Amino acid sequence: MTSREFPVVPPPAFDPATAEGWMRRALELARAAEAAGDVPVGAVVVGLDGTALGEGFNEREATGDPTAHAELLAIRRAAARVGRWRLDGATLYVTLEPCPMCAGAIACARLPLVVYGADDPKAGALGSRYAVGVDGRWNHVARVERGVLAAECAALLTGFFARRR
Repeated sequence: MTSREFPVVPPPAFDPATAEGWMRRALELARAAEAAGDVPVGAVVVGLDGTALGEGFNEREATGDPTAHAELLAIRRAAARVGRWRLDGATLYVTLEPCPMCAGAIACARLPLVVYGADDPKAGALGSRYAVGVDGRWNHVARVERGVLAAECAALLTGFFARRR
């Protein structure tokens, strides 16, 4: 197979019950971020076979790395596990709508489906504020399912910021 030939991978189906289960795992990861003193965001990349390929939670404070967002860490770990940068056929579950940086990484990784919990009206890049990678001008457009366990995801963030003020 040449570098320009890629296997055709069917897009994942969206199943609300499955999505809720994976979002609960992302919420567990978000709580780990909060326990470590970071903004509580968690993410899981799941393969077509239903296995977790990579997980992450915000680690910016712990690492001093401004790019250590939950989504980027989960994507990096999933790519390392499968041994390639293309994650076509996988689904990203994340508690908060991805920012522009993470939305760009989603497009670059060719993730076909993103499921998120809470909208981010300040920096959301999958439709709330911006439309990075979902507006048809990119070479890859992800399908987005929003609002899975939105109230729980939003409450975790609201509580975190209320305690910090």
